[in-house]
Amino acid sequence: MSPDELSALIRSRRSSLLIDAHREVPRDVVEHLLELLTWAPNHKRTWPWRLAVLTGESRRALGEAIADVMAAQGDDAPKVAKTRTKYLRSPIVIAAGAAPGDSPERTTENRYAVAAGIQNLLLAAHAHGLAALWGSPMRGANATINDVCGFDRDTEMLGLVYLGWPTGVVETPIRPMPAVNWL
Repeated sequence: MSPDELSALIRSRRSSLLIDAHREVPRDVVEHLLELLTWAPNHKRTWPWRLAVLTGESRRALGEAIADVMAAQGDDAPKVAKTRTKYLRSPIVIAAGAAPGDSPERTTENRYAVAAGIQNLLLAAHAHGLAALWGSPMRGANATINDVCGFDRDTEMLGLVYLGWPTGVVETPIRPMPAVNWL
């Protein structure tokens, strides 16, 4: 891939929920995306990624479990009701968490490695012609998501990625150049 092709891929990737909720993504494609996630930089080779692929009724179970947490926290009833079915919007939801490190610094580095890995996954999904959206885990639901996904309780959830075939195109926003201090 040329630098121009890589630039075009990065610039054209969009976060999108314009996803066909019923068209399945082949398992080998999902496995390829997950493998590419693990090629993110990982200081001290701790291999911190904790991944779960939710399909079928496991997506509904995730939504129900998170909605129960939200209801117990006193969140608005309409938001709780929406959460019960929101993970059914795509045929696949990938839960991505980071294992804790053996020190606060290593825990932070693990978090960064998983976040970089999620970006790898998003770019690879786009290269496969898939739509994806990296959603933040609901406040207060970390332990519940870990339970649903079969992760250790101390795994830090970094994202729930909706994945599937696109049904539309998301407009590309204009991005301002960042403020850069050249020293």
